[in-house]
Amino acid sequence: MLMSSRSPAAPYDGRMVGWLSVGQLITWGSVFYAFALLMAPVEQALGLSRAQSSLAFSLALLAEGVMAWTVGRWIDRGHERAVMTGGSLVMAAGLFAHGFIQNAAGFYAVWIVLGAALAATLYNPAFAIVTRRFPGDFRRAIITLTFLGGLASTVFIPLVAGLVGALGWRHALWVLAAIHLFVCVPLHARVLRHAPPARAKTDAPAGTAPLPVAHYLRSAPFLLVGVFVVLLMAVTVALPPHMVSLLRESGLSESWAIAIPASIGLVQVLGRALLYFFEHRFDLHLANRLIPCLIPLGLVALLAGGGHAVAALLFVALYGMGNGMLTIVKGTAIAQYVNRDHVATLNGALSLPSAIARAVAPLMLGLLWTPALGYTAGLWVLLAASVVAVLALVGAQRFSART
Repeated sequence: MLMSSRSPAAPYDGRMVGWLSVGQLITWGSVFYAFALLMAPVEQALGLSRAQSSLAFSLALLAEGVMAWTVGRWIDRGHERAVMTGGSLVMAAGLFAHGFIQNAAGFYAVWIVLGAALAATLYNPAFAIVTRRFPGDFRRAIITLTFLGGLASTVFIPLVAGLVGALGWRHALWVLAAIHLFVCVPLHARVLRHAPPARAKTDAPAGTAPLPVAHYLRSAPFLLVGVFVVLLMAVTVALPPHMVSLLRESGLSESWAIAIPASIGLVQVLGRALLYFFEHRFDLHLANRLIPCLIPLGLVALLAGGGHAVAALLFVALYGMGNGMLTIVKGTAIAQYVNRDHVATLNGALSLPSAIARAVAPLMLGLLWTPALGYTAGLWVLLAASVVAVLALVGAQRFSART
């Protein structure tokens, strides 16, 4: 049968999850989304091209992926408080140092440091922590984390833009560093006290030795979940940088081409809210199969729409809600279908291939563009990848059921 929930080691603590969500909102907003607002003034100050400045963010994603395995191991061994508190401290130091950079080398170095700090402070470590602490309610906790985290762009894009306009980009970075130092560091240090120790591995049959993490890394459910996560990561990351150009070329007016991408974030949050309030009425594993299907259905609407506004709106509804709820499915798949005791390490093992997918996918979509066909070939490739990803998750569920 599919992995069942064990009795929770501790009662669900909504206040703790709420405070962790505040940390997610700050970290996503002040680092991940702030980069786009810092790009132009940093280019001007350092004399960088757009390609040179973009490389910094790619290096940050690569550093995050490289560090994720080590971070996962530390969390699985019960060091979650040190991981997230230390990550927030490194984040504050990196943002403060960012305000002093004078050349490209310093710019790249500081974003490598920030990427390593992201590995210790974003969704993956937070998901692993609530899974370890609330094994019977981890899905509810993850939905809560992503709901507030999904508002990060709404809160911090205007905030960072205002700070840069009022103070200049260097001093704006110091304000962001202070937020991490005086909010995130004490927040994580306080709410993550009394971390549960590394648990005895309970997924092995009674009377047998616990299975090592290497066993799960070679298992069919893990490999299939990996295919699911990496492929859908590539699909959902490839589209946003090209979205406006894609919609313009499909024949939509300029106002529609701007309004449609802008509305996707709100639709994502709406999807997570609907999942939070209504998922208890549906079979959990059926929901996990259906939610990813919204992504290929949205792509079909875009391919078949021929530039009609109705088709574009259907794409926004399907893709936006699917992408919003997909974060929860990806964040819980390892715990539900592979193993719960090694969840941080196993998710960490997927971070590097996911980071590579994030870096390569937008480039791939651009290379597939042609003057004659536009993005049509690229959209068909994304559709095929999303269908394979859905089938991989179904396969992981079936292999898990057999064990």
